[in-house]
Amino acid sequence: MSKLMLTVRNGAHRATPAAPAALVVPAVPPARRWAEIAARATVLTTVPSGLWRIAFGFGVPVGFTGATAAAYGAHQPGWGTAYCVALSVLAEALAFLTLGLVRPWGQVTPPWIPLIGGRRVRPLAAIVPAALGSLIITALGMAALAGGWARNMAEPDSPHGFAMVVMTLAYLPLVAWGPLLGAVTVDYARRTLGRR
Repeated sequence: MSKLMLTVRNGAHRATPAAPAALVVPAVPPARRWAEIAARATVLTTVPSGLWRIAFGFGVPVGFTGATAAAYGAHQPGWGTAYCVALSVLAEALAFLTLGLVRPWGQVTPPWIPLIGGRRVRPLAAIVPAALGSLIITALGMAALAGGWARNMAEPDSPHGFAMVVMTLAYLPLVAWGPLLGAVTVDYARRTLGRR
């Protein structure tokens, strides 16, 4: 509902639309320095595995052999390439959302976003998905460290030697993604909801 402002010109009263009031957002303290660093680090955790996956998608030999190499090789390049690129972009986009927890666009949506641009972000609308994402990603990382990765690498068609080291180093940073996201989420919650 638009507001009207009554103006008087030459003795005549005229109703004109009032200028839109600025969105009032409660004062939220800025993110702590450690939270800023953790948010940036979160974005970087998905880069090595994304680059490895994209190289794999374009048919770069990454160490798979036998039936596994034949199965993947039949689709790369092709739909397998599109899948690897899309998965890498999706992971990076999800990690990038962590920056919203330490930036102003995590409190007010940017005006260029259709339908919701310029609106205040309800804290729980950011906290709940971020907390759930943190729990899920942390659980997956812990499962990988607790033996899942070793079991996968023990398969005869899996990469071995130098290829296994490269793949491990590419995927190892993902283990930090969940805990970093959790820490940044806690900081965001404390700043936006108070210390209750």
